Amino acid sequence: MKRIGMLTSGGDCQALNAAMRGVVKTLDQSRENVEIYGFLDGYRGLIYSKFQMLTGRDFSGILTKGGTILGTSRTPFKTIQDPDENGLNKVDAMKQNYYKLQLDCLVILGGNGTHKTANLLREEGLNIITLPKTIDNDLWGTDMTFGFQSAVNIATDAIDCIHTTASSHGRVFIVEVMGHKVGWLTLNAGMAGGADIILIPEIPYDIDKVVDKIEERDKRGSRFTIIAVAEGAISKKDAALSKKEYKKKLEKRELSSVSYELAAEIQKKTGREVRVTVPGHMQRGGSPCPYDRVFASRLGAEAGKLILDNQYGFMVGYKNREIVKVPLEDVAGKLKMVEPDASIVQEAKLLGISFGD
Repeated sequence: MKRIGMLTSGGDCQALNAAMRGVVKTLDQSRENVEIYGFLDGYRGLIYSKFQMLTGRDFSGILTKGGTILGTSRTPFKTIQDPDENGLNKVDAMKQNYYKLQLDCLVILGGNGTHKTANLLREEGLNIITLPKTIDNDLWGTDMTFGFQSAVNIATDAIDCIHTTASSHGRVFIVEVMGHKVGWLTLNAGMAGGADIILIPEIPYDIDKVVDKIEERDKRGSRFTIIAVAEGAISKKDAALSKKEYKKKLEKRELSSVSYELAAEIQKKTGREVRVTVPGHMQRGGSPCPYDRVFASRLGAEAGKLILDNQYGFMVGYKNREIVKVPLEDVAGKLKMVEPDASIVQEAKLLGISFGD
């Protein structure tokens, strides 16, 4: 008999259900007796012992379903060792519930912050296996995360739709794409959607270079310009500030995001009509695309195999087109950033795309 705990933590995305299904179907195929304990709403369920006993039937028919059947929540790593409002030690509570249920393993699906806590639990002696979930594709140790391709598809569709109205009215359009710290999603959606300018956190932009690109297109007879902007895009001027200074500036920001600030600056410098579109949480929603269904299923199957082989302490990742196991300690606390000199950036520039630098 194997007793397996499972939880999804952090922001939701497409293919969480597909990944969990992959784990459970693999265990079912082994003919070994398995009990599945699904913890509700992420680490909160593990902390406060909120769970459901699940069977293979609970994972039937969810391959195409977005979101997560277990629910999710954000439990920041920076406060995970702080007592809760009632003085409860959260780490001790998670360990106690793990041992009380006599779990053989805990399968955790999540992104960067989730992996930090997962690695902490590993260090505390729990058997952990993780799966790389995030639309940002920013987890270290894996070339791809599930949810990313589905989000790229949605953000690209948004840019595609903007093209017709932008060209009809001869406007500058800014499409704000998710991504506070890294720009993989904006970069890929921007290229796929034919954006003229792509602004990401890793490459601080110069507003004058952005305006130059717009005016260059005007001179060539282009009626419109489309700019794909990551939530965390930052100007060179702001990038030169200390973290403390930048934080203070954000607290005083009158406009809701960098996209609206950028729109105001462009309008002031060019006199052009500028519009902002924010797809927002649409990028996390809906059914997973076929790529993510297959990819998440593969990751889940490999996680199931690791459990059957009693191999713990790994994230199941994807390197050089192969599913691999990556030691958790190599993953936790590291972000996979877009390097400014990365080949994909250089190739985008060869296509005439400006990064405002």
